[in-house]
Amino acid sequence: MKPRSKFLDATVGALAGGILNAVKHTDRKRTANFAGALMRRLGPLFPEHYIGRANLRAAFADKSAAEIEQILAGVWDNLGRIVVEFAHLDEFSIAGAGPATPDAITYAPETAERYLRLMQSGKPMICFAAHLANWELPAVVGKLLGARAALLYRRPNVRPISDLIVRLREPLMGELIPSGLAAPVQLARLLRSGTHVGMLADQHFTRGVEVIFFGRRCMANPLLALLARQTESPIHGMRVVRQADGNSFWGEITEAIEPARDAAGRVDIAGTMQAVTSVIEGWVREHPEQWLWLHRRWR
Repeated sequence: MKPRSKFLDATVGALAGGILNAVKHTDRKRTANFAGALMRRLGPLFPEHYIGRANLRAAFADKSAAEIEQILAGVWDNLGRIVVEFAHLDEFSIAGAGPATPDAITYAPETAERYLRLMQSGKPMICFAAHLANWELPAVVGKLLGARAALLYRRPNVRPISDLIVRLREPLMGELIPSGLAAPVQLARLLRSGTHVGMLADQHFTRGVEVIFFGRRCMANPLLALLARQTESPIHGMRVVRQADGNSFWGEITEAIEPARDAAGRVDIAGTMQAVTSVIEGWVREHPEQWLWLHRRWR
């Protein structure tokens, strides 16, 4: 790397760290309310707004133009809040686990029972989440509940920012495994050692398998299904949903997602990724304003 590039990356990293530190010293809810309102105004000025509008029109052909814009306003609001919440991730807690706090994530009794049953089984899980509400929180929840976990993540191009993210996330979420050629081997090894593995499963992946999402073909990363084939670990979905006040959340973990199987009884990669994608589509249909419509999921 050229000295100028190193200097620029270091400067960007220091600036990002300074901003996060400044946000950390603000009241989370008030700052998130401000950031959400600001992004509702600024979001439509960005080219991603047009991508989101096209995606929503294709996914919800029955919705009016006004309804589409209302969903997009919620998308930008959610994104503004996430930026603030990233600096405050260490303040979140789980309802019923320790002293009650204003930042406790709630859950239904059946979710608590399900999670306890899964932990008592002793089987490591492959967990998937989506870019829904604050997508950092499912991993935080797992760590707060005492699960030994490893997470797949995409390393930012700017090294100081990548280092900052690892430094902030790892104590709160578990071991972070950067995506790349070595990731599948690392994750399979961790599963076999009893570690739960988590990843986001709603992004475009050029070398992936074809699935149907909102009636349209797109490409999904097959890693989750490949790991299930190699280890026969159960697959579960985890989501945290933003509540009506914009600042509180409830969480859920699904029952095991039954993988598709081929004639030989092995996990079928494409069929299993379709099952996962269908679960995510159901989540998005419930709360469309909380999903990240601003990226090109269909290509």
